[in-house]
Amino acid sequence: MLASGRDNALLRFSLGNEYLKQGDAAKAAEHLRRAVEHDPKYSAAWKLLGRALTDSEAWGEALAAYQQGIAVAEARGDKQAAKEMGVFARRIEAALINKPLGLKSDD
Repeated sequence: MLASGRDNALLRFSLGNEYLKQGDAAKAAEHLRRAVEHDPKYSAAWKLLGRALTDSEAWGEALAAYQQGIAVAEARGDKQAAKEMGVFARRIEAALINKPLGLKSDD
């Protein structure tokens, strides 16, 4: 579909989700970034982007994605998505503060 010029948020979200399932978080993040470029109000894409960036250990970028996703979800009234991303964001914030072994900041 990409080759035929049918690039859109849902297609990029689906590709990102599949790459994440296959364990390729970097490639997933690439597609998920494109998904939120196509539709900045796509809270599910922000959430999955946060996960892909977390899996890539890009902590600062993951935190920013979750924060943006929370804002989008709250604006759309999607309380469950906002709550879930809030939990993930707080985990990253706590980990960055405590700096456990193996957790590196990407800043």
